Amino acid sequence: MKKQSSGIPRYLATFADLMTLLLCFFVLLLSMAEIDALKYKVVVRSMENAFGVKKDTPEEIVKATSIIKQTFSPSPTDTPSPLSKIFQESLNDERVIKIHDANLYQRAKLNSLMATLQKKFIKAITAGQLSLETIDDRVIIRINENASFPSGQATLKSGILPVIAHISDVLTELNTTFVVAGHTDNVPLSNLNYRSNWELSAARATSVVHALLGNKGLQPEQFRVEAYADTRPIRSNLTSQGRAMNRRVEIGIINP
Repeated sequence: MKKQSSGIPRYLATFADLMTLLLCFFVLLLSMAEIDALKYKVVVRSMENAFGVKKDTPEEIVKATSIIKQTFSPSPTDTPSPLSKIFQESLNDERVIKIHDANLYQRAKLNSLMATLQKKFIKAITAGQLSLETIDDRVIIRINENASFPSGQATLKSGILPVIAHISDVLTELNTTFVVAGHTDNVPLSNLNYRSNWELSAARATSVVHALLGNKGLQPEQFRVEAYADTRPIRSNLTSQGRAMNRRVEIGIINP
């Protein structure tokens, strides 16, 4: 009969060494990790709004400091090394972050998107076919009626179709949702195609959505259609120029 061996199996020593090395590896990864202060602030604010709970959180943003002491001195010392001193001071500098509120961060993103769109649509803007504006949480691409629709109709003019195609190409680069809204002036309709300005504004917004969806890079679930008739004028309806400005279709790009 063979004598039964005593003690733990030999392979456990190798296994223990492997686990120790893995632990050291992940500790090093954690020590070198950095936190995006802006994204951290946005995520915290979004969670507070989503859960509807006011939670007392420290004003100080979590710093991307290492959990490992950076002095590397054989004897204890309270003097920080040049590396840790420079690293910490750069994160504490308010001129580097300049963010105290997630809303400011979102506004900066909107301004950046606005500047990009102005460059892409410079020709259409110069020709008076489009105009751009930032409202609340979105950038508005405003399509003027004179350049896009015959009076009292919802069929797009052939001259605006290349501009719509260019808009659709730009929208494919944005992973977000779009709100297409139709607006009219307060003059009652004089044709039998639509019962009211409500139907006309809805039909025009729908025509623009169909034209945009001709681009296979856009999906129907990215769009929402809204109709406002004459309830949201941007100019006075007392003048012909003001009424012309109020007759429009707006493509709202939700802050991506």
